[in-house]
Amino acid sequence: MPKPPNPIGKRRLKTLERVLSKAGLGSRTDARSWIGSGRVRVNGKVIRNPDHWVDMDRDRVTFDGRPLRPVARIYVLLYKPTGYLTTWSDPEGRPTVYDLTAGVGTWLSPVGRLDLDTSGLLVMTNDTDFAERLTNPDHQVPKTYQLKASTLLSDQQIEQLRRGVELSDGATRPALVKRLRESARYTHLELTLREGRNRQVRRMIEAVGSKVLKLVRTAIGPIRIGDLPIGQWRILTAKEVKSLGGPRNV
Repeated sequence: MPKPPNPIGKRRLKTLERVLSKAGLGSRTDARSWIGSGRVRVNGKVIRNPDHWVDMDRDRVTFDGRPLRPVARIYVLLYKPTGYLTTWSDPEGRPTVYDLTAGVGTWLSPVGRLDLDTSGLLVMTNDTDFAERLTNPDHQVPKTYQLKASTLLSDQQIEQLRRGVELSDGATRPALVKRLRESARYTHLELTLREGRNRQVRRMIEAVGSKVLKLVRTAIGPIRIGDLPIGQWRILTAKEVKSLGGPRNV
């Protein structure tokens, strides 16, 4: 939906759906449902269009009769275990990352995803602008993974990964690849990528003729797992948020 004309200078305009999600009330899917059911008013009038433009400096938005209040921006680092989905709910009843972050006390959105069989670092936040910057390919925030491949990988295969491999959605960007160790049958690698496609690491390894048996995201930008226990979360420091391109005044 195009933004309305803006003849009086720059104004802070956001869709009603986005206003609710940024207020930390729930996901954008939740927001659309609440708006459609008539629970949201703008300047006293029920609005059922989730794409209705709201002037953040002039309009008054209420939810169930209560005005929206600014919420503190929260930035969480979670060490996700395998077996947890990066989604709000699952029709099959499988556990999700929200089961692990229930103690945060406000709605958080995952920044990117880790698939069911991948463990490691996941940032969650209620700052949607920050989340969009962190996932924007133009910002190229590096993400580091350690993996166990199902076969021994030759120097040629590793060089392919470094230069980029052809996937169904195009060639990958050059990657930093480090051989960590080898056993009789397996190769352990560390990969650092500056892009984030769906199941990219697994598909890259398959493209050179092997498979991933174990995958852990060990770092996002300069932030590493450190002593964070698996299944636990902590609040990112202001310095860490800034290092990922977040606001200075956290």
